[in-house]
Amino acid sequence: MADQQQSDTAPSWWSRPSAPAAAAGAETGHAAEPGAGSDPAAEPAPQATVPGPRYDPWGERPLQVADQGKAPGGRGIRLRHAVALSLGTALLAGGIGGWLGVLAERQSSTRLELPQAAVESKGRAPESVAGIAATALPGVVTLHVRGSGGSGTGTGFVLDQQGHILTNNHVVSDAEDITVTFSTGESVTAELVGRDSGYDLAVVKVEGVRGLQPLSLGNSENVKVGDPVVAIGAPFDLSNTVTAGIISATGRPITAGGDKGDGSDISYVDALQTDAPINPGNSGGPLLDAKARVIGINSAIRGADKGDPEKQSGSIGLGFAIPVNQGKRVAEELIRTGHATHPVIGVTLDMEYTGDGARVAAKGEGGKPAVTADGPGARAGIQGGDVITKVDGVRVHGGDELVIKIRAHRPGDPLTLTVLRDGSERTLELVLGSANGS
Repeated sequence: MADQQQSDTAPSWWSRPSAPAAAAGAETGHAAEPGAGSDPAAEPAPQATVPGPRYDPWGERPLQVADQGKAPGGRGIRLRHAVALSLGTALLAGGIGGWLGVLAERQSSTRLELPQAAVESKGRAPESVAGIAATALPGVVTLHVRGSGGSGTGTGFVLDQQGHILTNNHVVSDAEDITVTFSTGESVTAELVGRDSGYDLAVVKVEGVRGLQPLSLGNSENVKVGDPVVAIGAPFDLSNTVTAGIISATGRPITAGGDKGDGSDISYVDALQTDAPINPGNSGGPLLDAKARVIGINSAIRGADKGDPEKQSGSIGLGFAIPVNQGKRVAEELIRTGHATHPVIGVTLDMEYTGDGARVAAKGEGGKPAVTADGPGARAGIQGGDVITKVDGVRVHGGDELVIKIRAHRPGDPLTLTVLRDGSERTLELVLGSANGS
């Protein structure tokens, strides 16, 4: 059994020892069989020996045999190649994936559509701000004025098909050249028809303009506090600017102007007060009611005090408009005669009086009587030193307020005055007289 195992074919890299059989048997602990070396037929065919050192399993150090058919370190190289190939493949796949992702994102972004409302009708309710603006804008104009004192911008609106346009006196008072620009952008030259500093109103006229759209005039007597209003103008030369608000107060006595120092340019207005934003350049523009009718002519604002940097400049929600009833009468007179008339009571007031009410002066200018002889006041019984406290039952607190309340009427209108004389009040009836304005 042991011999059978020894006679098995050895691996190609292993050779048996070439010692005699007896010696081999002795080394291995087996006896040699009789006649084993003398029988030629029994001897196996000689085998080619593999050159190289001989293998001694009992040697001090077994021979380390390497595979001569492969280069040293081949397995490690193959592993590194596999790792490098895998890494390269991963990087390539990642790069391609990233590029495809960017491409997909770009393609998807070009197709991105956010939710949006469909196109709707551009029509608006007539009483809405947009509806009022659409109705009125074709009849509102911007005025560019040049004069000896410089240039400026104001607003006006068309009164009739003849080309008359109403604006403020302070817009055109020093004008040498007036240009009117319509909402369509068309510009034409205008001529001054007439102006009045006391009412701060003026009329200019354009020629040869077709398709004029006059604005409808309302009635300022119908205005109530809280009514919605729309203002249109060119603040800081921004034409066709629309703002909205409410009527904040009615019958607000204000004075404006006074830059000349002699009082000739002071305007007295029994104004409509509004919080609709009004700024420089809005002057002369229309204040409209909910039916797009003019109820006032924007004229003044209460801004920051001069020299006070802590107060806001421009509109602070205190705008004032000349009531359209007053504007209509003055415009008609300016178109007809070039001048406006002022209602008067025929007395000289003491403007230095600081008490409550308006006091009639003791003497007039140049030593003349303070109450004009045979004037409205004289006929009503007014005397020098009387203090007028009410007009038609409405209290007045100073001379300016009395002038404003009187100018809110027409010449020939009846008035009821309450006067304080010698500590007692009395009521006087008079009819307003007339005087030519500036």
